[in-house]
Amino acid sequence: MATTLFITPIDLKSNTILNGNVDTDLFLNFIKIAQQMHVQNYLGTQLYNTITDKITNNTLSGDYLDLVKDYVQPMLIHFAMVDYLPFANYQIRNGGVFKHRSENAESTTKDELDILVQKHRAFGDFYAQRFVDYMGIYASQKFPEYWENQNADMFPDRKPNPVSWVL
Repeated sequence: MATTLFITPIDLKSNTILNGNVDTDLFLNFIKIAQQMHVQNYLGTQLYNTITDKITNNTLSGDYLDLVKDYVQPMLIHFAMVDYLPFANYQIRNGGVFKHRSENAESTTKDELDILVQKHRAFGDFYAQRFVDYMGIYASQKFPEYWENQNADMFPDRKPNPVSWVL
């Protein structure tokens, strides 16, 4: 079954350093992974499913549209980059696993890549905290699904990861 994505590849390319020429097939699965792992973690299963249904049925509007545009999409954009960046240099072909090298560019070091991942994680955590703060005020009034998780559902994480300092 296909997953309804909360952002488009164009959203990711236009809001990050991801070049517009990058093949969508290389990162599309990482949007799905970030959405299911990170975003659903903060929304909880019931609100996640409600938003999925509204996007699928083209009925996303009002408070739900505002929630997705202002909080969910920015969070997803940066968490998708967190998940994609460590794999960006690699491809698996019939001959094995390959790392790309350009004739007129220098590859990043692991430390440089780690910095990029950390920055996007900090951005994602920032938007996650904004989402949690917003839901603390408006969830019971505007988004009852946020509180309706039960049994095997994912319950919303209400304490985003704090940005950690490395000394």
